[in-house]
Amino acid sequence: MAELSLQHIDKIYDNNVQAVFDFNLDVKDGELIVLVGPSGCGKSTTLRMVAGLEDISKGHLYLDGKDITQTPAKDRDMAMVFQNYALYGHMTIYENMAFSLTLRKENPNVIHKKVLAAAEILGLTSQLNKKPNQLSGGQRQRVAMGRSIVRNPKVFLFDEPLSNLDAKLRGATRREILLLHKRLKATMMYVTHDQTEALTLADRIVCMSMGHVQQVGTPLELYDAPANIFVASFIGLPPMNLFDAKVNGDELVLEKDSSVHVALTDEEKKLLASYQGKTVVLGVRPENIEEGAGGIPVTVTNNENLGMNTLVYANIGGASGPRVCAKLKGWVGHVHGDQAQFVITRKHLFDKETTNAIR
Repeated sequence: MAELSLQHIDKIYDNNVQAVFDFNLDVKDGELIVLVGPSGCGKSTTLRMVAGLEDISKGHLYLDGKDITQTPAKDRDMAMVFQNYALYGHMTIYENMAFSLTLRKENPNVIHKKVLAAAEILGLTSQLNKKPNQLSGGQRQRVAMGRSIVRNPKVFLFDEPLSNLDAKLRGATRREILLLHKRLKATMMYVTHDQTEALTLADRIVCMSMGHVQQVGTPLELYDAPANIFVASFIGLPPMNLFDAKVNGDELVLEKDSSVHVALTDEEKKLLASYQGKTVVLGVRPENIEEGAGGIPVTVTNNENLGMNTLVYANIGGASGPRVCAKLKGWVGHVHGDQAQFVITRKHLFDKETTNAIR
């Protein structure tokens, strides 16, 4: 069993700059948690505090109910995989994977069995006699993961492990990490700025901004019910369209183009009952827009054809109207200046002042 609990954790550096604010999270045994957010949001700092590579300024860290806040990194029974692989160039792949066990002076026969087992899991059996510079980036990252597997740690920690790989290798290695998690049933914490990695890998996502946790939930919860405007705009590709709109009876009126009126459903009317005459933020995901008669008139600026889908960028109304992106099904042949009509199939509503979702 490997359960982690981070309770009211802060990170304050010597220059009084605070990187992490009141971080709270309970990680279940065998769960894969992904910390996601833009650069500088505190996600890697949080992971390094869990690993013991950074001191915890305030709060407590528990592993299986034991307080390990002050426990040295080497005694935490965790293994960390870095983005730069951190392999020893003069050693073979076998020697790199066996290194930590050799330092512990484990029985050579045990080491051999563990290295071969890890190599089998990661498809590295035929590479064990090679040096790191003879392998591709994806293979080297697998070696770094193998070095962690042989230790059989309670917790695996990944710090942006795919950042140095090209797009094709990132996809392949991401799938390998997911299969590894399912096979080992291990507790994992994974840091990335890539929302695709977060959505495809995580059991639960922790979305962070400026040192604060914005939302914790399943990938579907963050995508379908974002807690605030930050999460709404960060999760989802392309980002959610956001418009300031005034609540006017049974409809919303866009502030940048008062000729555009968006009808509200009965449920939305109830949610906005106390917002009459006030400005709220209307969020619409590009995939929640269809082209159809009776929709909002738009002027197309450009297309991005993606095969099964097309991203259509347009201005609502005329050329100076609010910008909108729609993700339409199929290969759409619009050109610059085309007139079209967009129908909204799903809306998200946010409080203008607090930026929180209206629910």
